[in-house]
Amino acid sequence: MSLLPHIATYATHSLAIAITLLVLWKTTSWFLVKQNSPLRHVPGPPVSSWLYGHAKEIYGSEIAVVQEKWSETYGNTFKYKSVLNQDVLYTADTRAVSHVFNHTDEYQKPEDVRSSLAELLAEGLLVVEGEQHRRQKRVMNAAFSPAQIRELTEIFIEKSIRLCNVWKDRMPANGELTHVNICEDLSRVTFDIIGLADDLNLPGFNHDFDSMNPEAKPDPLTNAFKAVFRQSSSMPTIVRMLKKYVPFFRQFAAKFIQFERDQASARSVMNRMGMQMIKEKKAEISSAIAAAGSDQKLNSVNSRNLLTVLIKANMDPSISPSQRLSDKDVLAQVPTFLVAGHETTSNSTAWAMFALSQAPEVQHRLREELRNVPTETPTMDELSALPYLDAVVREVLRLYAPVPIALRTAVRDDVLPLQTPWTDIYGQQHDSINVPGGTLIDIPLLAMNRSKELWGEDAFEFKPERWSSIPANARSIPGVWSNLTTFLGGPRSCIGYRFTIIEMKAIIFSLIRAFEFELAIPASSIKATWGLVQRPRIRGEEEKGAQLPMHLKLYKPL
Repeated sequence: MSLLPHIATYATHSLAIAITLLVLWKTTSWFLVKQNSPLRHVPGPPVSSWLYGHAKEIYGSEIAVVQEKWSETYGNTFKYKSVLNQDVLYTADTRAVSHVFNHTDEYQKPEDVRSSLAELLAEGLLVVEGEQHRRQKRVMNAAFSPAQIRELTEIFIEKSIRLCNVWKDRMPANGELTHVNICEDLSRVTFDIIGLADDLNLPGFNHDFDSMNPEAKPDPLTNAFKAVFRQSSSMPTIVRMLKKYVPFFRQFAAKFIQFERDQASARSVMNRMGMQMIKEKKAEISSAIAAAGSDQKLNSVNSRNLLTVLIKANMDPSISPSQRLSDKDVLAQVPTFLVAGHETTSNSTAWAMFALSQAPEVQHRLREELRNVPTETPTMDELSALPYLDAVVREVLRLYAPVPIALRTAVRDDVLPLQTPWTDIYGQQHDSINVPGGTLIDIPLLAMNRSKELWGEDAFEFKPERWSSIPANARSIPGVWSNLTTFLGGPRSCIGYRFTIIEMKAIIFSLIRAFEFELAIPASSIKATWGLVQRPRIRGEEEKGAQLPMHLKLYKPL
C-alpha cells in the first residue's frame, strides 16, 4: 500500500496547522500591542469598518474636510483608523509638528509610501532617508540657490509669454475664448520650463520638451516621462492595496500586469537616456576644466543646467568621496524634480486662477499692480518687489497647499511635546503624548494652513490682504516659508520652494496682464481630489483627470 496519499494528507494538515498558528500568533501579538499601547487612551471617532478603518470616509470626501470636522470634537491631537484598523495619530499641534519636522531620524516616511514614490521617482531626494538624504540635499542645494533661480526666471517668463500667445492664437476676432481647460495648458508650460536649459546656460534638465508646440514630435524621453506619470496616476486602487499589504504581489504585478510592464519599460528608457546625458556632461566638464588649466576651479565651467550643477558639485575637491553622489543618485533627481517642479507648480497656478476667478476685485487689483510694471520680462528681483502679487501667491499656497498631508512613522519610542494639552478618554489632560515605535502620524499640512484657531474665523476665505498683518497664533506654525506648512519645515523642508514661488509669480504675471479669467462652470462643480498633489476636478467627471474650465477674455485697457 502506497504511503504517498498519507504523506500528502499529513503535509496538508501540517501546513493548515502552521498557517492557523501563524494567524493566531499575529492576531495575539496585534491584540497585546493594542492593549499595551499608550495610544489606547487617545480619543478619536468611532470606527465603522475593521477592514477599512476610516479610509473610505477620508478618501471619499474633499481633502482634509473629515479630519477638520473630527478636530472640532476631539481637538488638535486625536487618533483615527487606517486600513486594517491601524492607529494613526493626527496632530495639528504646532509644537508637536515642529518636533516631528526637526527630528527626521526619528520620524521618517512610511515604508509603503517610500516604496510607491520610488516606483515613480527612483531613489531621489523625496524618497531617501537619513544620511543618504542629507548627502543628496547637500549637493542639490547648489542647484536651487537664489542665484540659480534668479537666472532661471528668464525661462519662466519666456514660456509664460509663449502660453499667452498660444491662447491668443486660438481666440476669434472678438478676443474671447470659452471653456479652456487651463490645467492642461499649465501642465504643458511647467513641463517645458523644467525641461529647458542648455541653450540659455540656465539650471534645468538640458532638454526642451516643447510640449506647447502642436507640431512638435514627442521624443522618446518626453514619451517616457509622460508614460510613467500617466501609469502611476491611473493605477487601480485594488492594485495599490495589494502592492502595499502583499509584498510578493509586487513581483507578480511587474511580470503580469500590462500597465506595470509599460511603466517599467518607460523607466528603462528614462534611465538609459539619463545615464547618457550624465556621461556627456561629465565629459564636457572634464574637458572644460582641462582646457582652463589645472589651477582653475570648477567654476570655470559656465553651464548652469541642473545636471551640470550636480556633476560639478560631485567633482568639487572640497567634498570627500564618501559624500559625493553616484551617477545613479544624480539620475534619480531628474524625475524627482520633474514632479516637484512640474506637478506642484502647474496645479498651484491652476488653483490661483480658480481663486482669482472667484474674487474679481482681487484679480482687478492684482492686474493693476502687474500692468504698472514697465516690462513684459521682469527679473526675479522685480517680481519679488510686487507686494500684492506676493500676497496672492502666499494666500493661494495657504488655501491650496499642493501636498495636503505629510505621513511619518515613528522609528522608535518617543514623546511628543504639545503646545495645547490633549484630554484622554478618561478626562485627564496631558501636555505631551507617548508615541510607540511604529506609530503612523498624520501631519495635516492643509488643515493647519486654514485652521481657524491659527488664522481666525475667516481662515477658509481667500483674502490676500491678511498678509499685511499675520495673526499672532499663525506665527507659531513651523514652516520653512511664510508661516505655512506648505513646504514643510526642518531638514526635510522642500528644497525647491524658491523655484515654485518665482515660477508661479512669473506665470501669474504674464497671464493676468494679458487676460481676464472667469470660471466657465459653477464653482461648486469643482472639487479638490487626492493624488500625488491635490488637483481640481469636475464633480462626476473625476475619471477625466484634472479639469478647470475657464472663460478667457483678452484684457483691453480702458
